[in-house]
Amino acid sequence: MEPRVAEYYSGWADYQRLLADAIAPLEPSQLALQAAPHLWSVRMLASHVVAARTWWFHSWMGEGGPELDAIVDFDEGEVSTTREAAEIVRGLETTWSLIDSCLRRWSWSDLHEEFVRPTPNAAGERPRRSRLWILWHVAEHDVHHGGEISFSLGMHRLPGIEL
Repeated sequence: MEPRVAEYYSGWADYQRLLADAIAPLEPSQLALQAAPHLWSVRMLASHVVAARTWWFHSWMGEGGPELDAIVDFDEGEVSTTREAAEIVRGLETTWSLIDSCLRRWSWSDLHEEFVRPTPNAAGERPRRSRLWILWHVAEHDVHHGGEISFSLGMHRLPGIEL
């Protein structure tokens, strides 16, 4: 039997837990912290991780059910500036559950399937991406923005992601 993709991405589950653990205890004022005035707040960064996961897995690849439609824009609108830690953690857990179920289901050969962008980009194009490309992109996106969250919290003497 061909191995499941989850075997290759086993550390991502630990990272998800650490990210959620870093966000969970934060008060609204702590979620509003930024590394610099022109950079996104911890709240916005974490909300963006939720939205990006949903965009790529649900909107692009059609994974998950209609309940995910409500969080595809998790990083947009006024609520993204007031969302509390518990709601962000729920978003992280919901999207992680989706990702984890996909990783456990997909085999290596599934990664070559291609998907077309659901809506045109700014240039009016609808590029194609393989499941492998999308999977790597979401993983590196999580790590990138998780690092920003950890750095922003650390600058303000709060615990970040404890790797």
